[in-house]
Amino acid sequence: MLSLLNRFYTSFSPPMAEKKNNAIKFGILGAAKIAPMAMINPAKSHPEVVVQAIAARDRARAEEFAKKHGVPDVRDTYQEIIDDPNIDAVFIPLPNGLHYEWATEANLLFNLPELSPSTSQPNPPVLLEAFHNRFHPALHKFLTFVTPADVVHVHTDSMVPWWFTAKDDLEFNYKLGGGSIMALGTYNFAVLRMIFGGEPEECLTCDTSVFGDGIHDQCDYTFKAQFRFPNGIGETTSTLRGSILWKPSEARVTHKEVVVPDKTLPGDQEKVRTRQVTLHGFMHAILWHRIDVKDTYVVRHMADGRPIKKWVESSSHKAYTHKDAGGEFADLPSEDWWISYRHQLEAFVNRIKGRKAHYWVTGEDSIKQMRMVDMAYEKSGLGLRPTSSFR
Repeated sequence: MLSLLNRFYTSFSPPMAEKKNNAIKFGILGAAKIAPMAMINPAKSHPEVVVQAIAARDRARAEEFAKKHGVPDVRDTYQEIIDDPNIDAVFIPLPNGLHYEWATEANLLFNLPELSPSTSQPNPPVLLEAFHNRFHPALHKFLTFVTPADVVHVHTDSMVPWWFTAKDDLEFNYKLGGGSIMALGTYNFAVLRMIFGGEPEECLTCDTSVFGDGIHDQCDYTFKAQFRFPNGIGETTSTLRGSILWKPSEARVTHKEVVVPDKTLPGDQEKVRTRQVTLHGFMHAILWHRIDVKDTYVVRHMADGRPIKKWVESSSHKAYTHKDAGGEFADLPSEDWWISYRHQLEAFVNRIKGRKAHYWVTGEDSIKQMRMVDMAYEKSGLGLRPTSSFR
């Protein structure tokens, strides 16, 4: 219990690292409420990251943010940060609908020639869609128990309590890309794609709930969707208006029955296994997570399938560090108090510095991800979120 409390405290009050001379200087566009957790705190403990500047729609708000979080420079506009030669990287925690103007409409941006290496530009800019939870070791440990080709069904869910969002928040602003699918569901979608190791062929159903007040009725606050993948069905649900108590996100994977070689059995018998793997807490694993593996075994007659023996083997696992997760990246730096945003920042810096990153969200992945979001909104009847007019 003491170690849990210590890990939790250190995650949100990390030690300040001594900064290196070649540290990457970040600018932040917008004094968003997610910025301290997503960038300010993770940067504190990274010796190669400095949050140098911030701009907001309201300069007074930017100044207040800078004073509170120790950001040296305040700029009047987002463009001033973009144009500043002393800023090496930009973090964009703006609403979905503003991402393209300052970062991305996935298909357009990731195919810009400016992002491709050339003779005159051997090291093009690095662009990352910040799916922070995909960088946490817990998710990668979980995936070691999953065999994508054998997966037949996946259920994922996520939520935030109703008191966390209000009707007039950005999450329900249609023009800014609001809705539960965009706000939370896209994380579920990404996990589904990682589990199946492929892309959905069709969105079979997508049922949504909206306020129906004539103002916010294009933004879903709850959705439930079902996708057909090449070898199975993925179901997913999310809500921004959940019960008063927080429920950890969940990904539950069911595999098809497979034959397990067993040389101790007579020639007319076989051993089969059906596996279910569940990751509790795929969104914010640092708060709490657990990986449950349940293997159901049957020894049976091959001729007619009559069971001879049946039993269940269960185990539970956790992974807060790369060492815990194992595999080829087990030797990379990692601390048990690093939240997913800190693991993400580590991968970003490693990529910039030309070192190996334990995980990366490619431009191709981001484009495929948005296709899945579009499939859901089309099926729901609410329609696609507005496309930016910025060019």
